[in-house]
Amino acid sequence: MKFTCTVIIHKPIAQVMRLFDNPKNLKEWQDGFISTTPISGKQGAKGSKSAIKIRAGKSIIEMTETILLKNLPDEMTALYEHKQTHNTATYRFKPVSPVSTQWTTEIHYTKYGDWTSRLIASVFPGIFRKQTQKWLENFKRFAERN
Repeated sequence: MKFTCTVIIHKPIAQVMRLFDNPKNLKEWQDGFISTTPISGKQGAKGSKSAIKIRAGKSIIEMTETILLKNLPDEMTALYEHKQTHNTATYRFKPVSPVSTQWTTEIHYTKYGDWTSRLIASVFPGIFRKQTQKWLENFKRFAERN
C-alpha cells in the first residue's frame, strides 16, 4: 500500500526544519507519542536507529526507526519496523514562497505481519492515510504557533 499526504505550512523552510528535525518536538504533533530512544548511531543521522513508543488507545506501539536517507531540507527517508508492519516514509520539503513551505510525505507499507493487519490495510486503507494527514496538520498548527 502506498499513499501521499501534503500540507502547506506558513513558515519559512528554515523554521520548519528547526522544528521538524528536533526529536523533542515529536510530542507536540504526533498524537500518543511517548518516547524515542537512540539504539545506534547519532540520533536522527543517516544510518541511526531509534526505538519509538506511541500510545494508540489502550495499547502501546513499539517500533524501530532507521534513517535511510537524510538530505534536509530537501528530503529524509526512514524505515519503520513494527512486529505487524514495516513501512518506509519519505518526507520532502520545499519552499513555496519566502514564508511558506510544502511538506509532502510518501508512505509505502512493505510488510504485514499477520492476516489481521493485512485485512485492515486492504479493507480500511484510509485509516493509515488519515492518521498520517492528521500528523501533518498537527505539525502545521504547531509550527505556525512557534
